[in-house]
Amino acid sequence: MAWVYLVIAGLFEMGWAVGLKYTQGFTKFWPSVGTVAAMAASFIFLSVALKTLPIGTAYAVWTGIGAAGTAITGMILFGESHAWLRLLCLTLIVSGIVGLKLVSE
Repeated sequence: MAWVYLVIAGLFEMGWAVGLKYTQGFTKFWPSVGTVAAMAASFIFLSVALKTLPIGTAYAVWTGIGAAGTAITGMILFGESHAWLRLLCLTLIVSGIVGLKLVSE
């Protein structure tokens, strides 16, 4: 169950990272509320996952989901670059996440 919590935490990390774009420097009320709520949820789910998972693995997976997911979301929502080298790098991040899952307890 800890891995499920960790994935949820990573998804909320993506949510708050993308939400930051919509807050416009925390000048937009509702996007700011949603972003702060996603931050809190991300940290709560991460802390629950950390009851079982090693910190190094959990933190790397959490940030990897957030980084890769946010980059992919940026491509979809904001028309950011789809350059093949960028996609290759994102694939390496996702491969690292999968690898950590496979070698973890």
